Amino acid sequence: MNQSMRQLVLLLAAGSVILYPAPADAYIGPGAGFALLSSFLVFFTTLIVAIGAVLRWPFKVAWRLLRRGQRTQPSIRRLVVIGFDGQDPQVTNRLLEAGQLPNFARLAADGCYHTLRTTVPAISPVAWSSFATGTNPGRHNIFDFIDRDPRTYLPLLSSTSMRRATRVLRLGRWRVPLERSAIRLLRKSKPFWTTLGEHDIWSTILRVPITFPPEPFYGAQLSAMAAPDLLGTQGTFMLYSTRVDETPSSDGAIRRPLRFTGEVAETTIKGPANTFVEGEPAIEIPLRIERQPHGHEAPVTAQVTIDGARRQLKVGQLSDHITLNFRTIPGFTIRGTCRMLVTEMDQHFSLYLTPINIDPDKPAMPISHPSYYATYLAQKIGPFATLGLAEDTWALNDGVIDERTFLQQAYDIQSERERMFFASLDKLRTGSLVCVFDATDRIQHMFWRYLDTGHPAAPNESSPHHDAIEKLYRHNDEFLGRVRARLTDEDVLMVISDHGFASFRRGVNLNRWLQAEGYLTLKAGADGLGEWLRDVDWTRTRAYSLGLAGLYLNLSGRERSGTVAPGRPAADLKDEIIDKLRGLVDPETGKVAINRVFDAARVYSGPYLANAPDLVVGYNAGYRVSWEGATGVVAGLVFGDNTRAWSGDHCIDPDLVPGVLFCNRRITHENPALIDIAPTALHLFGIERPAHMEGHSLL
Repeated sequence: MNQSMRQLVLLLAAGSVILYPAPADAYIGPGAGFALLSSFLVFFTTLIVAIGAVLRWPFKVAWRLLRRGQRTQPSIRRLVVIGFDGQDPQVTNRLLEAGQLPNFARLAADGCYHTLRTTVPAISPVAWSSFATGTNPGRHNIFDFIDRDPRTYLPLLSSTSMRRATRVLRLGRWRVPLERSAIRLLRKSKPFWTTLGEHDIWSTILRVPITFPPEPFYGAQLSAMAAPDLLGTQGTFMLYSTRVDETPSSDGAIRRPLRFTGEVAETTIKGPANTFVEGEPAIEIPLRIERQPHGHEAPVTAQVTIDGARRQLKVGQLSDHITLNFRTIPGFTIRGTCRMLVTEMDQHFSLYLTPINIDPDKPAMPISHPSYYATYLAQKIGPFATLGLAEDTWALNDGVIDERTFLQQAYDIQSERERMFFASLDKLRTGSLVCVFDATDRIQHMFWRYLDTGHPAAPNESSPHHDAIEKLYRHNDEFLGRVRARLTDEDVLMVISDHGFASFRRGVNLNRWLQAEGYLTLKAGADGLGEWLRDVDWTRTRAYSLGLAGLYLNLSGRERSGTVAPGRPAADLKDEIIDKLRGLVDPETGKVAINRVFDAARVYSGPYLANAPDLVVGYNAGYRVSWEGATGVVAGLVFGDNTRAWSGDHCIDPDLVPGVLFCNRRITHENPALIDIAPTALHLFGIERPAHMEGHSLL
């Protein structure tokens, strides 16, 4: 085969690159190991979809005209749902009483304001999945950010299944996949916007968590939480510095040393794995950094050259989105975007790169439905972040960026989302629009220490950003005012949150507790420092913990090396652990750390109950699973201070962290729940609640 023919075969096979699973830290750290779907496939699919849409259009119009008479008349024109992830009732009430949220106050007076019951556990992927489907986790199959593979005991991202190609054609150093990729959403049940679409009612769904990969329906959707970065992780930033050695890092960062010759340093930017090459090496693009002194002064700007393109960076100033081109095979490029920040340029030099986002203008994997919708939005509002967890909490946790930079990042993402929202609202004549804003969740996670006097992570000196949480609530109030100005009496507006917030002062390492109580045993000679339970002797272990809330039995017939017999022995062991953990006291503070423990078999129901953790832990306010415990480390103390900037959380007893519900219509229920929103949406458009939904209409 000559060279030109080989290149043609490689290019035609580009659409077969697949994603594949590997252990993932999910919310508690970076995910791992996704290869990339080809952007060629996205382009090809877009072309086919466009042609098919033109051919089907006359038939679709005729079918809708026939069905229009079969539907109950909607009582509204548009339903608009705004989600402020994590908006807390206590903070909301305090600011309402102080008169600082006038638009929220008017909305409550015109309609209603209630607390909103969340899910068990009160974790975003679980809660937003229940919001979308109107069901409990036993029916939608999302129980945490991460799941575990019972065959290996290693973690997997709970929301997405990926299978890599096993059949490949080898042409020297080249590898050509001979089969299609497989990537699918593991959230089950049917979201309400799909049901609306079945009745020819359009929905625009913007950044609702657990919508990656997007599912087809009558509407448009941009994915959110669980959408990876270009490396396939849930967010890995890069740090180039004269201070660091090139060593692997487990904290969500790639750290590379810089050595200057005069004022110039040469390095590379690590990109995705090149699955077309034997060994799948990472694609690297050259990065040249030149410090630029001004007269006798110290350098205040740097010029970075990426693939021949030059850009000026000023110390302490976050750049706009920068396009990065990673070439896999001749004529084929994977595009990403990042933002850069020179954090210091005096005795030492440090350059921070945000996680490399999938470029929405030319996405390398499906992040929207239709596949061209992300490109449409990028053309409409400009470049935007596509990573599911786009605000870089790890960089602030590690002190790589400061509070000001993190807040700028969060507000820039909020601004991108607002532009998407208003562009969609202005275009929507009838139907539903749902948009989730993440800044409330991210900023509360990182700045709650300023609301909790004496928090172990509270700084010793005052910060100009001590009121970051209150400022964001006021910003959201102003945004709400702009939204209401564009609505009519025929529109229903709901403002909701999936859960509230509480302080995270102390961590609890459940695996260390299980070891101390004799339920978990380490391998001979192991120190328990290995992540993901790698030091555990499974032949002598009866229970283990993984993720943010779940506790599992080492069940015979389910786990690879199960030791606990199903039936009565398993039920007795669950009851025994529940009795010991309920009311567990922190000996250092004298406070109760765990309010209660839920038996999954008693709180969940549905076809996916078997995939749930056996027990779900409901921590008291001030406590949460420790960082070590969440990642499967057994060593250390059961209780310990949380000294990270990530100082607030909601992975606790759900009764302590309800969400909020504001609506411009009065509701008839005294105790509304998140699962009630989906059937309410259907009711407003004259559609009966499907049998799979457990919630009830609030109107």
